[in-house]
Amino acid sequence: MALAVHHFPAADAALPPVVLLHGFAASARDDYLSTGWPEALNAAGRGVVAIDLPSHGDSPDAAATEASTTAVVAQILDAVASVAPEGEFDVVGYSLGGRLGWELPASSPRVRRAVLGGVSPFDPFAVIDAAALEAVLAGAEPQHPVVGAIAGLIGASGRDSTGLVRLVAGLGSEPFAPQSGGPAVPTLLVAGADDQMAQGVDELAAALPRAEVLRVPGDHRGALDSPEFRAAAIEFLAR
Repeated sequence: MALAVHHFPAADAALPPVVLLHGFAASARDDYLSTGWPEALNAAGRGVVAIDLPSHGDSPDAAATEASTTAVVAQILDAVASVAPEGEFDVVGYSLGGRLGWELPASSPRVRRAVLGGVSPFDPFAVIDAAALEAVLAGAEPQHPVVGAIAGLIGASGRDSTGLVRLVAGLGSEPFAPQSGGPAVPTLLVAGADDQMAQGVDELAAALPRAEVLRVPGDHRGALDSPEFRAAAIEFLAR
């Protein structure tokens, strides 16, 4: 399955392009394109490759065999190769995009540096039963707060729920295990000061050999949109 790619090359770029990975039930447009990330990165001399994850944005819904973490990471790398077939690239991932960005360096030697925001050592998808999620989407009361929260995100997305539920089940089949290791490349972990989902960021940093931690103003959504996050990401990736 080919993922949708939004490509913003930079003229005479001296540094590798930056791959942008958005959060769950959002899109490249929601998290990055509409908030000025490509323009800011282009102004810093960086090309941009913004990807819509499976079942999100302009990308097609993932089939069951395409929804695992391993499969999605492979699709991301194929999407990058479709517009930047050679050389290194940097990664900015947020929330689900950050969790997937965590896996990229182990899957590709092309990854040079990573900025991962809104990531928690707790994997919400691992505790969700797909049937229970579908029941809540159909009107049942959630029996687990995480199921209710994910159902709320799916409902607010305006997208048909089938592909998103399938993606939740697929990602949950390979639970996030940061204690077993993570990116060996230089990594900046960013957490919103009021983001309860990212309060385990120091635990994540402890699992990495070359990590820095930055706290910025905002909750889970506000942190991504903060000027502090964007400025720090551009500076870190320019090193």
